Amino acid sequence: MSGLKLDLSNVYSFVSEETILGYKDEANAHQKALYEKTGAGSDFLGWVELPSEISEDHIKDIENSATLLRSKVEVIVVVGIGGSYLGSKAIITALGGNFDEFDESTPKIVFAGQNIGEDYLNELLGILDKRSFAVIVISKSGTTTEPALAFRLLKNQLEEKVGTENAKELIIAITDKARGALRQLADQSGYKTFIIPDDAGGRYSVLTPVGLLPIACAGYDIRKFIEGAKAFQQKNTGLDIPFESNPSALYAAARNALYRTGKTTEILANYDSRLIYFSEWWKQLYGESEGKENKGIFPASVNFTADLHSMGQYIQEGERNLLETVLSVEKPDSSLSIPEDQENLDGLNFLAGKRIDEVNKMAELGTLLAHVDGGVPNIRIEIPKINEFHLGELVYFFEKACAISGYMLGVNPFDQPGVEAYKKNMFALLEKPGFEEETKAIKERVKK
Repeated sequence: MSGLKLDLSNVYSFVSEETILGYKDEANAHQKALYEKTGAGSDFLGWVELPSEISEDHIKDIENSATLLRSKVEVIVVVGIGGSYLGSKAIITALGGNFDEFDESTPKIVFAGQNIGEDYLNELLGILDKRSFAVIVISKSGTTTEPALAFRLLKNQLEEKVGTENAKELIIAITDKARGALRQLADQSGYKTFIIPDDAGGRYSVLTPVGLLPIACAGYDIRKFIEGAKAFQQKNTGLDIPFESNPSALYAAARNALYRTGKTTEILANYDSRLIYFSEWWKQLYGESEGKENKGIFPASVNFTADLHSMGQYIQEGERNLLETVLSVEKPDSSLSIPEDQENLDGLNFLAGKRIDEVNKMAELGTLLAHVDGGVPNIRIEIPKINEFHLGELVYFFEKACAISGYMLGVNPFDQPGVEAYKKNMFALLEKPGFEEETKAIKERVKK
């Protein structure tokens, strides 16, 4: 039962429906390459059929581990960077209430290792000093600088607080099955572990323990999340699904068709504040997958209606290199109507009796029409509501579309060679052993 809908009708005045349908053979060939593992990056395609392959024992293991941690502590710290935190952060934020910080009934999920902020880490350690906490550390190698630094600090604090023996019961490592510093530490220390599959890169890993364990620890139903992804995988994007009925293939074709007309920046817009971090996950997925060889659509995001009073001006009248994809939610979780006011000083009595969501929907439609009139093509993606099932659909929809789109662009959507550039410079500046020549060269460059 798929609820996700893709609407390309507001694209056709920029590129014709016939043009988009002309990508049929190319899209079908790329999708076949994904299933047969014959395209670039074929070693990293474990996510393609993953929703159908997750076993009952694996789900139970994750659920039991999450239940145990939730029963023991007030705070669970998820340590990771990039895909090792953005996926779970996106889903947890979307499913949570806007004011969850005031809910004392459930453990708080917080994140570390996604930055090197001294104040951030110091404040976190200060908060944890007054509360019981556990750590989920996510790293394939265990040596990525940001999470490794954070975990070193958190591990030390936890061991000082509860002792080494008790601490090992409050640390779960999600890492490589056999290699790496974190695997070695976990085996030596006796941590509970889950495996990051070799064939699923970080930004495609939200349906592995990387995403599922933190989501379960937050109290959400990972079975329904997996079910949504599985339903979308099987009923909407399989090899037996015609191109015209495959939302992921159509989205990939539309954005590539627009890119070839000069639309080089894609803005993901939402009208529900709970989707802010979903946009952050989407930006990594598409930016890291497609931004190579001096190619790629630049992924950006806006949060409406707030950003209509800031970025809205640029979108309406700035450079016409933009395309916009709108994430729309058909039904909110609650119902709130606008009251009548006797004095009507704000002039809003014409809205009395209407639901807040109706006003929001008219803002969405009015903005879409204005942007299209202003030269910004709009792709609209609608889900019935924000819940585990439909977020699972949305995740798989974007993953499959990103892979097809990257192949259409002519790049490998599953590597990220450019990410290493800043690391080499950072290590050289910090005088890491083994970087002596780089240190000398970069210091000369900095002097100039």
